[in-house]
Amino acid sequence: MSPCPAPRAEKDDPLATEKHFRTDIQALRAIAVLAVVLNHLWPEGLTGGYVGVDVFFVISGYLITSHLNREVGRTGRIRLGKFYARRARRLLPAALLVLLFSLVTAYFVLPFPRWESNAEEILASAFYVQNWLLAANSVDYSALSASASLAQHYWSLSVEEQFYLFWPLLLLLLFRLRGWRAMTTGVSIAGVASLAYCVYLTATAKEAAYFVTPVRVWEFAIGALLALCALKVPLLKRESGIASGVGFALIIGSAVLLDHQSAFPGWLALLPTIGTGLVILGGTRPAAQWHTRVTAARPVQFLGGISYSLYLWHWPLLVLAPFVLGSARLSLWQQLGLLAVCVFVAWLTKVYVEDRGLTWRPLAHSARATFAAVATGMAVIALASTSLTWAYDDEVARTEVAAKRDTVKVCHGAAALAPDSGCENPFGPAKVPFLGPSSEYHQRPPECGDWLGTHLAGETKTVSVCDFSGGAPRPKVAWLVGDSHAQQWQAPLFDLARDQGWVVKLGFLGACPMADIAYRGFRGASGDDDVAACTHWSRDLASSIAAERPAYVFTSFYARQETADDGSGRSQLAQYREGLNTYWSAWTAAGAKVYVLADPPLNGDVRQPDCVSINAQNPAACGVARERAQPLDPLTEAARTSRDPDVGLIELTDYFCDATQCHGVVGNVVVYYDADHMNREYARTLSPMIAAELGITDR
Repeated sequence: MSPCPAPRAEKDDPLATEKHFRTDIQALRAIAVLAVVLNHLWPEGLTGGYVGVDVFFVISGYLITSHLNREVGRTGRIRLGKFYARRARRLLPAALLVLLFSLVTAYFVLPFPRWESNAEEILASAFYVQNWLLAANSVDYSALSASASLAQHYWSLSVEEQFYLFWPLLLLLLFRLRGWRAMTTGVSIAGVASLAYCVYLTATAKEAAYFVTPVRVWEFAIGALLALCALKVPLLKRESGIASGVGFALIIGSAVLLDHQSAFPGWLALLPTIGTGLVILGGTRPAAQWHTRVTAARPVQFLGGISYSLYLWHWPLLVLAPFVLGSARLSLWQQLGLLAVCVFVAWLTKVYVEDRGLTWRPLAHSARATFAAVATGMAVIALASTSLTWAYDDEVARTEVAAKRDTVKVCHGAAALAPDSGCENPFGPAKVPFLGPSSEYHQRPPECGDWLGTHLAGETKTVSVCDFSGGAPRPKVAWLVGDSHAQQWQAPLFDLARDQGWVVKLGFLGACPMADIAYRGFRGASGDDDVAACTHWSRDLASSIAAERPAYVFTSFYARQETADDGSGRSQLAQYREGLNTYWSAWTAAGAKVYVLADPPLNGDVRQPDCVSINAQNPAACGVARERAQPLDPLTEAARTSRDPDVGLIELTDYFCDATQCHGVVGNVVVYYDADHMNREYARTLSPMIAAELGITDR
């Protein structure tokens, strides 16, 4: 049984769909691209503007299925070569142009540490697998702090291209099986299955769920079912008006009310997608509607016409703008000027690339020539991406040599803020302002073995042993446990361990607090499976540490963004204090000294993560008020107020901040590696301060 009424007879063209130009669909394109662009320009303003992508998906499902629908109905087949060639001529010239522009500008405008990730993502975008790369990276917690690439927005284009690749094959197969009924039934089944998977994956792995193709198929299926069924469900004028009104309200409402913490896509994605479907359904009557005067207006149609090119251009121009203008945070006038530039460049691209690429005579009548041109374009992008990667490797080697040559001990790093240091300008330019792999906080020395198969979190290995004892009998054992905010402290602890002959054991799980709490997620984004894995992991590892009876346990994690909620209504501090005491008392009862490494001042949450790169000659411009950069931290406060004499707090904020501000460069060293973690070099300059807190002197 099909999900929409069957046609009266084959001679009535059962697969017909309307062929007149739909100004309401063009208006939907305008709304969708405007929502996305405004969300990227003013993320705190239009918080849910990302739903514009979902609007595009429904439109694509409708238009592509309408086209294929007519061809199958008229000829009984789909000329796949012609279909794919036309899609390539329509989409690839502009897409490849923007990617080539992004590669060139990445080299000349962006700091070199961003070259490699941009080269990788631009290459993935050229072959339309960017969404899968981002999905894979989203599983890596450390990647969540990485700066956005110039091609990050190509994930949605990758999803669309993958849809264009398999959708004609599916429709043709279904039609040949049992005709029109099989098509509608098959599309419905695919849509329902995809929606169910979308809801499941959003609940269990939200970060990956946003990008993977199967999660988005149902959005295209909504448009496809409208293409197959819309004219078979005739609406009266009043019904059409109501459908359109409700549809626009759902789209605009979701763009305004949703935000980055919403469980999206999941069930919530039904709001903009059903809204889009209602607008499309309401416009199947060729007569003018209540909104036509607005939606058919020339500015709206113009914006809809350039929507594809505007989507392509706005993101790389937005990422590049702070580096070009030398301002980490753009003013309102700069943002408005940038928006105008995006619109102008998009218009030029629409006229001179999109339109001409579609009708360019050498390709327009030859699928083979089109595919050859596509292969050539992709090869050019691949070569340019590889060249940018080579340039990155060369710059890494050069910078590492410079870093070793320029290191000065007296006022180097945190030492510049030591009492009575006498350093004249502790917040001046960094010797090495752009950080490469040698600055990665998660580097491990040769003394560390492989990650062990114990204390797994799903398939993630979390435990490693680093032996600095030199084979000495009965060395002291120190554990360092928590999430990546504990991992950023490993470099100075390794220096101490090497000096003292310790064995250091590591236990890290990204976005997981080492506390016996009712954990709910990192920044509100963790799925149920991730939360369950974290809870089990922390309890299991805490028990093992107590049983092992180490000399020291060092712990830290990003408690300010890892939410606890036991339903009691108590504050985060109260819940954390109780949950932390459970673990700490067990460890101290086993003879360990517990030291809490207080989280450094915030970086990406209070300043543009690229601020130091943009203001390399004046990094003091990146200073942030101390009370804003170091707000209340439940972990730090729990340690500060602990009554256990064997629990200590190592609080080093004074080595990141002066009396009023916290800085991005101290002692000619960049403080932060990324938005959330310390530069490994700067962390190592804190080794003497940690040793002093422990009462350790050189052996």
